[in-house]
Amino acid sequence: GLARTRLAKSVHDAGWGMFTRMVEEKAARYGRTFVKVDRFYPSSQICSQCGVQGGPKPLWIREWACTACGAVHDRDVNAAKNIHAAGRAEWRNACGGAVSLPS
Repeated sequence: GLARTRLAKSVHDAGWGMFTRMVEEKAARYGRTFVKVDRFYPSSQICSQCGVQGGPKPLWIREWACTACGAVHDRDVNAAKNIHAAGRAEWRNACGGAVSLPS
């Protein structure tokens, strides 16, 4: 019922925040790594084969071909591959080197 009021945005934001918190806690409980990718990361615009950013596409385009390498991508599968790669890169960055605290 609250989702249909003027507080709908707040209710939906709280729901998404609760979901990500629960996933993060479950990952910690089972010794997994939880990484959030930036909300504005252009996952559906980047070719997962060669890394070229093709620019924004309207939502009705479900399949597209990369102008650089010619690979044909399903929009959602390509975005999932890019989000997975970005999460792994962020995890490696966070765990990669020795961190020294400022004096």
